[in-house]
Amino acid sequence: MSDPQAAPVAVLGGTFDPVHYGHLRPAIELLEALGLSQIRLVPGHVPPHRPQPRLGAQARARLLETAVAGIPGLAVDRCELDRSGPSYTVDTLAGLRRRLGGHRPLCFIMGRDAFRGLMQWHQWEALTRQAHLVVMTRGGDAEALPPALVEWMRPRRMHDPAALRRSPSGGVLFQAVSRLEISATGIRRCLALGRSAQGLMPDVVWHELASSGCYGYPQVSRASSPGRLNPHHV
Repeated sequence: MSDPQAAPVAVLGGTFDPVHYGHLRPAIELLEALGLSQIRLVPGHVPPHRPQPRLGAQARARLLETAVAGIPGLAVDRCELDRSGPSYTVDTLAGLRRRLGGHRPLCFIMGRDAFRGLMQWHQWEALTRQAHLVVMTRGGDAEALPPALVEWMRPRRMHDPAALRRSPSGGVLFQAVSRLEISATGIRRCLALGRSAQGLMPDVVWHELASSGCYGYPQVSRASSPGRLNPHHV
């Protein structure tokens, strides 16, 4: 059994190419709704099932650290950047489990679309041996889950966030978060066309991207953020 006084630690992975409020706002909502002690945002190094990120891993991690500075409960974990090869979630969770010990509740946060394809993930059945799965749902989610996944989930399903504290891993919890129609793809398109992405991400991140021209044409000539990014750092 887990320590009932220990609030769960959670992991939220992604390419964060670039980070935006569609990443940050749901994370804040989950912190509060689930009583998490911390969410560790893990920028992927070599995503195994999607195109490589446009911006280099170290630059993405630094922007992410800039974005979460001053947001209590959010922290950046560079563990996948320290490993060579594909960034498999099962390896990330195993490493974090070793650091936390066997009794601390650990959660892996994922979207419902990702959860729908869970059975195609690398060593997917091992994930719940390391952590609980917290599946973000948003208004308008309608596509049914595969029957085999529903059957696998049935004995693991949790309906109360408090249940996350009662065991270190093994459960599946669905949790509603706000739907924000913001995507990294859309932001990259805006910047490539020389349009402003201000308001879609923290201003300090926007100033760095806009002034450096990382994803397209520079938009401002006098950004006040410390340390400009190198647009060729890919």
